[in-house]
Amino acid sequence: MTQQSQQASARQRTRSPRKRLRILLTAIIAALALVAASLFAASILFKGDPDYVGSGKGEVLITVSEGESACGGIDTDLESQGVVKSAKTFCNYVLEQSPEPVFQIGTFRLAKQMSASAALAALLDPKNKVELSVTIIEGSFAEDAFKKISDVTKIPLDQFEQAAIDYTSYGVPASAPSIEGFLFPATYVFEPGQTAQQIIQIMVDRMMQALDEHGVPVEQRLEIVTMASIIQREAGSNPDDFYKVSRVFWNRLSGEACPTSLLQSDATVSYGTGNTHTVWTQESERKDGENLYNTYLHEGLPIGPIGLPGDLAIDAALHPTDGPWCFFVPVNLKTGETHFSVTQDEHDAAANELAKWCTASRARGENYCD
Repeated sequence: MTQQSQQASARQRTRSPRKRLRILLTAIIAALALVAASLFAASILFKGDPDYVGSGKGEVLITVSEGESACGGIDTDLESQGVVKSAKTFCNYVLEQSPEPVFQIGTFRLAKQMSASAALAALLDPKNKVELSVTIIEGSFAEDAFKKISDVTKIPLDQFEQAAIDYTSYGVPASAPSIEGFLFPATYVFEPGQTAQQIIQIMVDRMMQALDEHGVPVEQRLEIVTMASIIQREAGSNPDDFYKVSRVFWNRLSGEACPTSLLQSDATVSYGTGNTHTVWTQESERKDGENLYNTYLHEGLPIGPIGLPGDLAIDAALHPTDGPWCFFVPVNLKTGETHFSVTQDEHDAAANELAKWCTASRARGENYCD
């Protein structure tokens, strides 16, 4: 071997360990990168999708229905509405809580892109619950109730009017002329998404519940609701007067104790004319026989209710106080003071007292008598 060959062989022996080291280091780095990638993939596989961060933005309405749970409906709703990144992430987060959260039925305001923890906190916060509260007062009318509910729920008024046409489908007696009288006056909390039909059914069911609680037989529902609606409109604000007004009307209907069997209720006449927000009538209106609600001309109760009676009026219709009265008239419309009379002469005197009160009231610039 020449001297040059010996030198070349020495150089190769000197470089070989370094080269092998570089190859080994490269292999180790590649292996570590593979392990890291595998661990990241495993974290995705076993821990679910990454979660959003923070309380989100915008507004989303989420409804929790009866029977739904965090991992059985609520989680998928949140994901489909873009509230949480992953239904599985939300479900797992809830399951980690101790004690287990209890969800309330209702509709809640949340946001888009909320973390699982923020979404859970929002669902459990009663301040986020959306309540469409509507109070229907005693003595108001179906049309008034629909208008108030429409204003709160934003359901168009004509949808209520159309839905009420088929009133018997809600359980209202077929002998009734309309749904009038069968929407129970109360405070209701409706849910977003409920339809006009569903809301009407809730109110009719509540009236039927009230009638059942008062012991009204099914076959007498129309009669009692009609009588109660007249009492509600005529009796004023004194609870005791409800039972006395009821006695006057039942005495008249009996055809025995009173000089007339006609109810002669101005409230029924005005309802039939469409002037539902007054009980004052004109002589021409009281002589109109085409008005089927004209109890100055038509015997017995009118063809149907003239408003929405409450519990007090229903109870008064069923339990009139004992008394011989055949007439009543308010003598002070500001306080509601009412005189109950047995004879026509007594009633005429009370009516004159009302006329004087109205004259003085108008002089003071008040409009109680108009």
